Amino acid sequence: MWIWTLFDLPVLTKTERRRATRFRNDLLDLGFGMVQFSVYLRHAYSKEKADVIAAKVSELVPPAGHVQILFFTDRQYQLTQSFHGRARSGPERKKPDQLTLF
Repeated sequence: MWIWTLFDLPVLTKTERRRATRFRNDLLDLGFGMVQFSVYLRHAYSKEKADVIAAKVSELVPPAGHVQILFFTDRQYQLTQSFHGRARSGPERKKPDQLTLF
């Protein structure tokens, strides 16, 4: 299960910029990676784990702005296409290796 967090936060005042930066840093602390400046992505091994992560994100949302959390299965994520300039970089994304504990 993939968790996409998309947000549009106000950054007109110094306080708003600080809150937006704090939110982005909190997402990184939760294990998200930046896809674009306002789009962050993280993998979870189950829908239940994804729900727990989404609840944590909801607690971090600043008082102003808009945050959306989208959930995609591994199969749906595998079908995404990414374009950089005019060259196409295909859907050759791999899901992370599962952690092995002994």
